[in-house]
Amino acid sequence: MEIHVQYQKMKTSESLTELLNKKLEGLEKKYSWLIKANVLFKMENDKSGEGKVCEIELSAPGPRIFAKSSTDDFEKSMAETVEELRRQLEKRQATFASH
Repeated sequence: MEIHVQYQKMKTSESLTELLNKKLEGLEKKYSWLIKANVLFKMENDKSGEGKVCEIELSAPGPRIFAKSSTDDFEKSMAETVEELRRQLEKRQATFASH
């Protein structure tokens, strides 16, 4: 799977990219039909401090799969986003199995 990572309104983080790659490799092992992942980390102005956003869009057979979360920490946002993708991928795989 091809992984594209972008950082918007913040510095590039090698450790965040490595952690992301590990999480996405786990998805790729389970769902070999994944093609590409577009990832965006960005800072948003949020008075509650929840402005650290992670968006991931996966290219796979059928419609694209998208998830986004915003928390006070990029690692938490990434974990929530990957977990949401995992749920969507399980549903997608169930539709593959039924055909």
